[in-house]
Amino acid sequence: TLVNMVVPHLVQTIRSRDGAFSSMQQQSAGSYYERVKISQPNEFDIMLVIPVERLQLDESDDTGAYYYLTLKRSPKEKYLLKFLDEDGKLSAFKMLQALREIIKQEVKNFKNVEVTVARKKRGSPAITLQIKNPPLEISVDIILTLEVQQSWPPSTQDGLKIKQWLGTKVRREFKFRSLYLVAKQNKREKVLRGNTWRLSFSHIEKDMIKNHGHSKTCCESDGPKCCRKGCLKLLKYLLEQLKMKYPKELEKFCSYHVKTAFFHSCVMWPNDTDWILGDLDHCFQKYLGYFMECLQKSQLPHFFIPQYNLLSLEDKASNHFLSRQISHQLNNRFPIFQE
Repeated sequence: TLVNMVVPHLVQTIRSRDGAFSSMQQQSAGSYYERVKISQPNEFDIMLVIPVERLQLDESDDTGAYYYLTLKRSPKEKYLLKFLDEDGKLSAFKMLQALREIIKQEVKNFKNVEVTVARKKRGSPAITLQIKNPPLEISVDIILTLEVQQSWPPSTQDGLKIKQWLGTKVRREFKFRSLYLVAKQNKREKVLRGNTWRLSFSHIEKDMIKNHGHSKTCCESDGPKCCRKGCLKLLKYLLEQLKMKYPKELEKFCSYHVKTAFFHSCVMWPNDTDWILGDLDHCFQKYLGYFMECLQKSQLPHFFIPQYNLLSLEDKASNHFLSRQISHQLNNRFPIFQE
C-alpha cells in the first residue's frame, strides 16, 4: 500500500518536471510481482519505462548483453538529445543523474511518510528509495528502462530454448515483444564512462514464471498443481540465508543466478509430470544438482543470451565456496532451514 502510494506520485512528478521523461510508464518487476518473494515483502523493483522509436545498438563487449545506444537520424525523441555524450551516444549516466535529482527533490515533499534516497551503489542501475514503516524499512529499486519496438539483437538468436517446455508459439510471441534496455554500467568497459545499457528480459521472465506449465492449465485454479515455484523459492531462500552467513564470500551472487538456473531446469525437465507437487524434495534436489554443476564448472549461460556466462572463471573460488556450502547443507538435511 505504501509503495503504491509513493511510486505513482513520484512518476507523475517526474513526468511533469522533465520533457524527456513525459512518456514514462511504471512497470513492476522482480520477485514480489512474480509471486516468488520469500520472507517479508520489504523489497520492490519498479521499472520506469521510456518508449523510444528506433535505436542503433552497438555491442560494448563480447557478452552480447551490453550496448552503446545511438539515436537514429532526426529522432522523434528530440528531448533525449541533451543526454548524448561527446561521441553522440545516449548516456545512461546522464539520464540517471537527471532522474535521481528530480526524485531527491520530490521525496522531501511527502508529508505523511518518510522517504529517502539511498546512497548510490557503485555499478548499480537502480535508484533506491527507502520508505520508513516502523518497525520495518521498505526499499524500492527504481530502474530506468528504455523500451524499443525493434527486433532483438543477434546475440539472443539461440537463447530462450523453450520450444519443448512452453512451445514454439509462445517462443515466437515472446520474440515479437519489445526490447528492454536498462541503464547499467558495464564493468568490463575499457574506459568506464557509464554510457552502456544492458538488455533486460524481466517482462518475459515474469510471464514465464507465472505461466510456467507445459500444459497450459498448470497451477491454474482448477488445473493440476506443480512444485516448480516451490523449488525456486527454496533455492532463493537457501542462497539468501547463506549470503547472510557469508556476506563477503558470496557477495557476487544474487537471486538472478538462481532464477536463470531455474529456467534451464524447466527446459531440461519440460513436462509437468517432472514437477509433481508431491515430489518437491526430489525435484528440488535435481534442480539443486544442476545449479551445483554450474558452480563447479563456473558456467551458467544467460537464458536469453547464451554466449553470456553469468559465472565467470575469475570468480572460481567463490563459485566453489558456494558449491561446498550447498553440499554441506544437502548432506546434513539443510540445517540452515531450521535455524
